Amino acid sequence: MKKFKFLFLVPLFFVCFLVSGCSFGEDEETEKAIEKTSDSDLTPLEENTSVYIAEDGAASGAGFYIAEEKGYFDEYNIDVEFVQFANSDDMLPALAAGEVDIAGGVSTSSFFNAIAQGIDVKIIADKGHYIEGSSYFSFVVREDLKDEIKDYEDLKGKRVAVSSRNAVDDYIFQEMLKHAGLTEDDVEFVLMSDFGNMLASMGNGSIDAALQIEPLITQGIEQGIHARLGDATDFAPNAQIAMVLGSPQFIEKDQDVSLRFMAAYLKGVRDYNEAFLNGKGKDEIIDIMTKHTALKDPAIWEKVSITGLDPNGRMFIDDIKKQYDMYKKNGATRGEFDFDESIDTSVTEKAVEIIGEYELTE
Repeated sequence: MKKFKFLFLVPLFFVCFLVSGCSFGEDEETEKAIEKTSDSDLTPLEENTSVYIAEDGAASGAGFYIAEEKGYFDEYNIDVEFVQFANSDDMLPALAAGEVDIAGGVSTSSFFNAIAQGIDVKIIADKGHYIEGSSYFSFVVREDLKDEIKDYEDLKGKRVAVSSRNAVDDYIFQEMLKHAGLTEDDVEFVLMSDFGNMLASMGNGSIDAALQIEPLITQGIEQGIHARLGDATDFAPNAQIAMVLGSPQFIEKDQDVSLRFMAAYLKGVRDYNEAFLNGKGKDEIIDIMTKHTALKDPAIWEKVSITGLDPNGRMFIDDIKKQYDMYKKNGATRGEFDFDESIDTSVTEKAVEIIGEYELTE
């Protein structure tokens, strides 16, 4: 396991996300990695081992935070350290170099380009998708226009703010247009990279609608600035918004560590699901989320639409490929992206095999 050092000296590249399809080798090292205790869980590592996670306090990092605070990493003798970067451009090459072990990312053309040009990272698990009817990343319209804009087709001729081009935001926007029977020529596209600026622009009337994110969706509703327009699952129910990325060294060579890390992470994700979808231990989980994320108000956590996190780590891989196809069609990608090489869910699948499949109880 490589220790973190000189992280901010790593060359700049653009970051995002995607996945891989290598197999978790059934060799002697793997046999050691899956050694179990009598209760069918994994044995702790013989020595305390550090795992470095590039995480910036995003709500989608809930599984990491909960596993840390509830001692799931400690149970396997893993010491996690959260590392922040000055900007996301540094993160992908640092991950590929093994200077950090785990990171989160979202799909952009730049991400695919970096991988196609030789930056080797593995995409291993879900880190953000939609929950049906309660999307954390969805369209809103100005409060004073909510009676005029009642459906997506009513956006014709309106000013719609989206945070990026040739990224997952753009993909969601384009899926909405197709659902509404509109083209981009039918609306006025406004590129606005900062979600906070979207809220302010909605308030002063300079835009009519926006693809907004929580907690700003909830805060804008409470302030009377905007209203939800349907839900993103109306047109993109299986959108893969973000993913967990792993360094090749960590996933392929440090299997005794990565397998235990993933088991602990999924335990944290399962507690998250039980808390927000079933109300079990919710106060404790909200305390953890307020500690680790920028949203410090427990009352808002009771109201926001949360990030969907699959308790078995599964991703919508077909949707990732669909996003890539859109970027390629737009001429935003260079070279060919090898999904079989970059998507590696083997460590996640093996962890689920050991700790068991999860089904949300009622």
